[in-house]
Amino acid sequence: MNLIRQHAEVQFSEELAELKKQDTGHLPPNWLLTPQAVVTYLMGGKLKNGFEVSPKYIGDRRLMEIAVATLTTDRALLLYGLPGTAKSWVSEHITAAISGDSTLLIQGTAGTGEEAIRYGWNYARLLAEGPTEKALVTTPMMTAMKNGKIARIEELTRISADVQDTLITVLSEKTMPIPELSMEVQAIRGFNVIATANNRDKGVNELSGALKRRFNTVILPLPDSANEEVDIVRRRVASLAKSLELPVQAPALQEIERIVKIFRELRNGVTEDGKTKLKSPTGSLSTAEAISVVNNGLALAAHFGDGNMNAQDLAAGIMGAIVKDPVQDKIVWKEYLETVIKSREGWKDIYRACRELS
Repeated sequence: MNLIRQHAEVQFSEELAELKKQDTGHLPPNWLLTPQAVVTYLMGGKLKNGFEVSPKYIGDRRLMEIAVATLTTDRALLLYGLPGTAKSWVSEHITAAISGDSTLLIQGTAGTGEEAIRYGWNYARLLAEGPTEKALVTTPMMTAMKNGKIARIEELTRISADVQDTLITVLSEKTMPIPELSMEVQAIRGFNVIATANNRDKGVNELSGALKRRFNTVILPLPDSANEEVDIVRRRVASLAKSLELPVQAPALQEIERIVKIFRELRNGVTEDGKTKLKSPTGSLSTAEAISVVNNGLALAAHFGDGNMNAQDLAAGIMGAIVKDPVQDKIVWKEYLETVIKSREGWKDIYRACRELS
């Protein structure tokens, strides 16, 4: 099958296999790799046999060590941070390296009910036979418990508080009661949960104190430096362009650097040199959005240009990422365009392209 995107354990199967060959440490129950090897998979590095493992997370290694170590205990892991700080990406890759299966996923929304976390019923069978094990519809959480794997919950704070609290028994007692059948599912060693939450959703459905105590929280920050952020964008764009088979030249490093600079300055409310204070737009202007802008520019260059991404290919994506509120953000963007970009040496092309769209 010609899939748009493969699961991490498939896409990086060669790296995981090489790490497994070289892995000589103590394996926690039902883990495929040792905690040290999992962190190497996440951060990248050269193995003893010279094999290169690509970095999946570019940032503080200690954060990844804390996250992985948490999963060896009886505490679940909560990855918390701004949109676009690689929470889902890290969750998927940690699970792929530990369990070899990143697909045990529950997507949190306002409409997520208890049956998405605990279990559901095949109603045709339920009506015909009554409550039986065969009529039970298992969830990713139940499957993870039965097989000693890691379940993932995306956007935990999007789930209503009463549904969130169904996790308390699962996380504290490692048990899922099924009162209709007078039975329970007990977790096999190796079971744990990784949840993600967006701090822009703070106050939407706050976790109860009881549930917070069941999680160890690791805050994933925005990249510390511009160089670090440029490196993340460059690597992800190269990977995505390859998987999408875009017939286009790789973007010039200068173009990625310009997008990252624009996003960082507006995000921080000050120019890189610290001389000019700026208003910040309502959006997060995350690294993920910078990646999206470059990919959109590559698609325009490939299908409606000469295959070389230029300022005109980037302008629409930049404006789309910044101007989320058509009134407030438009003022912020116009001010930045006229006071910063216009006077910046070597930026005339991007100024003209954005000005034409404005």
